[in-house]
Amino acid sequence: MAPPQKGGFSWSNIAVGAIMNMFEVSTLGQPLEVIKTQMASNRSQTMAQALATVWSRGGVYGFYQGLIPWAWIEASTKGGVLLFTAAEIDKVAKGAGVGPGAASLLGGMGGGIAQAYATMGFCTAMKTAEITRHKQAAAGVKPPGTFTVFMDIYRREGIKGINKGVNAVAVRQCTNWGSRMGFAQLAETPVRAMSGKKATDPLSAMERILCSSIGGALGCWNQPIEVIRVEMQSLAKAEPGSNRPAKPTIMNTLAYIYKENGVKGLYRGVAPRIALGMWQTVCMVAGAGHVRAMLEARTKK
Repeated sequence: MAPPQKGGFSWSNIAVGAIMNMFEVSTLGQPLEVIKTQMASNRSQTMAQALATVWSRGGVYGFYQGLIPWAWIEASTKGGVLLFTAAEIDKVAKGAGVGPGAASLLGGMGGGIAQAYATMGFCTAMKTAEITRHKQAAAGVKPPGTFTVFMDIYRREGIKGINKGVNAVAVRQCTNWGSRMGFAQLAETPVRAMSGKKATDPLSAMERILCSSIGGALGCWNQPIEVIRVEMQSLAKAEPGSNRPAKPTIMNTLAYIYKENGVKGLYRGVAPRIALGMWQTVCMVAGAGHVRAMLEARTKK
């Protein structure tokens, strides 16, 4: 369900993706991201406790931690990379005879991987650092500033440290957008059936939103990799006697979380992430598709 295009490269997908992603993160996106990350990095907290903790960091401002500059840098780049890559792969796949659902799946997977390694890796790491650094305040230590954290990590670990957990981000984004776009495309069939539309009939705006919401919600099956990603990128220090790995990888972090918190720990923060996934998919699939259709209609005049 990538934005429609006909022939050649559709460079406007870059601009559309950037604008829609900036809108997404600046509205509901960042607050849901903060809540999700808070719960994933503090796996003993309930939803109410997580909300209270975030609120204690500055009221409403606490829910927008990491928005400026990291989330804005991330959104202005990853959105364009995602839509452009997904649309091109979708077009090539359909041209090779692949069905719409599978083509959307492949497009989403490719777009997710591309955005992770382009800019999302280090931006996600810094957003997580911004949120989890406040754990230090509980120990009576004043949390360092955002750029202080960035430069400290860079001096100690270089580019590799700034991109800590990027492979987990790539796995997450590959499965995220592959699932979201694939499920959103597949949801069109029952949605059309309910409204009595044929396969060739266009969907209404509300029907596109419904399909995107379904895709976004079902795409959260991979929550364990998100919890692993947060743990790998967290600045929180290991508790005394903890077996938290000194050099985290996907597998040893998975083992650590499972040992400490069981299967339940791997799904911490799934509720706000479902809401986030639905909002992101509505913006980046239904919203972007609507904007693209408007642009194509104008170019035909």
